[in-house]
Amino acid sequence: MDLGIRGRRALVTASSRGLGRGCAEALAAAGVDLVLNARGAETLEATAAAIREKHGVSVTCVAADVTSEAGRTEVLAAAGQVDILVTNAGGPPPGLWSDWSRDDFIKALDANMLTPIALMQACLPGMMERGWGRVVNITSQSVKAPIPALGLSNAARTGLTGFVAGTARQVAGKGITINNLLPGIHATDRAVSLDGGVAKAQGISLDEAKRRREATIPAGRYGTAEEFGAACAFLCSVHAGFIVGQNILLDGGATNATL
Repeated sequence: MDLGIRGRRALVTASSRGLGRGCAEALAAAGVDLVLNARGAETLEATAAAIREKHGVSVTCVAADVTSEAGRTEVLAAAGQVDILVTNAGGPPPGLWSDWSRDDFIKALDANMLTPIALMQACLPGMMERGWGRVVNITSQSVKAPIPALGLSNAARTGLTGFVAGTARQVAGKGITINNLLPGIHATDRAVSLDGGVAKAQGISLDEAKRRREATIPAGRYGTAEEFGAACAFLCSVHAGFIVGQNILLDGGATNATL
């Protein structure tokens, strides 16, 4: 399917690896020029080189902490006119409700709520002026069904979801869609980290921790960055103009809910 976005320009944050890279790869395959951001310059440059070689699109790299004001300023200056914005950030660490201080919550809110909001506030006016735009926020399945050990993520990402719910409907008439993708467990570094925590807590191997988690997923496996990226690219396409303010689960059926 031709997604109709060849020649568009996309900013994808936290895109040197994992789900962010999956989204960047899928957009590049559709002919979209990219601005990629991550903290680690070496991995980011390697990702950019691989995408350029494979897809022949323009790729600009900005190694910066996008959760800081200085980092966002640097990223947005390099990005220029953005047609597509994909926001992504690593999730806060797991723990118990009694573990976290105010500073822990502020850090989670900065990364997983306030930074995506700031990026949208920066990019939406230009999209509105040009009459077209796509925003996809990578959140979490915890927005639909809270994960007890991920209280920081539950709180911050739900706050972002509330902001998107209202904002998406305010800008839809200008040809802009804003939607959220809610990943369940995918075969990324984040999955290794979470499985490692379970393995340590339960005194089991990493492979056993993964096997037990896979058994809770109706699809019987972890998702891939490639299929996640394909879903993101479709939401950014010309075919998704009537999808507004939605929270779309990509979790292999793991969230046990009717709606």
